Amino acid sequence: MSFFERYLTLWVAACIVVGITLGHFFPAPFQAVGGLEVAQVNLPVAGLIWLMIIPMLLKIDFGALSEVRRHWRGMGVTVFVNWAVKPFSMALLGWLFLGVLFAPWLPAGQIDSYIAGLIILAAAPCTAMVFVWSHLCDGEPHFTLSQVALNDSIMVVAFAPIVGLLLGLSSIVVPWETLLLSVAVFIVIPVVISQLLRRHLLRRGPEVLEKTLARLHPFSLGALLLTLVLLFGFQGEQILAQPLIILLLAVPILIQVYFNAGLAYWLNRRFGVAHCVAGPSALIGASNFFELAVATAIGLFGFDSGAALATVVGVLVEVPVMLTVVRLVNRSKGWYEAGPAVADSRS
Repeated sequence: MSFFERYLTLWVAACIVVGITLGHFFPAPFQAVGGLEVAQVNLPVAGLIWLMIIPMLLKIDFGALSEVRRHWRGMGVTVFVNWAVKPFSMALLGWLFLGVLFAPWLPAGQIDSYIAGLIILAAAPCTAMVFVWSHLCDGEPHFTLSQVALNDSIMVVAFAPIVGLLLGLSSIVVPWETLLLSVAVFIVIPVVISQLLRRHLLRRGPEVLEKTLARLHPFSLGALLLTLVLLFGFQGEQILAQPLIILLLAVPILIQVYFNAGLAYWLNRRFGVAHCVAGPSALIGASNFFELAVATAIGLFGFDSGAALATVVGVLVEVPVMLTVVRLVNRSKGWYEAGPAVADSRS
């Protein structure tokens, strides 16, 4: 993990301060940026999101899907937790904490929007940072690559239906045209562009791809931080009025991270999966593709929505929380490998 990534939470916190300050003293430029829309897609944000997402998708080799059979048990756990558990558990946690327990401390008109943001966040499994988490827990690299490729393939067709279903169950009006447009703009088109570019770069040699990724990486992180400045520029007045909101939004996010990581880790142990596979399987179940979530929330509900703020809180807690999950996975390796199913599979 680079110095910049290790302290991403600090940079995000700095963006909060900068965005709130600029939005408070210079609101006109932010309103002008917010008005640059075509078919409810904000053009500046779309450009920034592409700059974030495409370099990450360049790392994905969809040919790695051939590895799925080799690690079918770990892959099954990954798919089950990411698509059958995670979005639904987050919807439940969002309703319980934001809609019931924390409702007296939240602006009533934004509660549904906050819950929508949490649902969007949970419906987007991690794509890029999971490679970092997997490396830190000595994860099997081929499994990590293949599970990311499989998740991204599923996300193309499942993201919109799951988000639409859970928003509907939460009595939140689903703008289907905008949701499908967001999937096309922020998933399908970037996947196509990245894979065409990846193929072109690989023809020139693997080292060319690596150099290109290294050059694009700072721009990708810079685009993320600039997007956050814009978001908090719009959200600043609301946050200044109720700073407790960020803490309250973080509670269900933290619970779902540890719950899903623990569930995936336990299931892998029960099925006798090797620790080097169980680690990245648990970590991808806990982390989120927050770049996509932020873009989708903005597209569906706008810059100044509670949904956009909820997804940004996901960015704020991502790095420190995931580092604790990595530490737990590493420290529990002895306990994990003492499991009967794991021991039998090694004998």
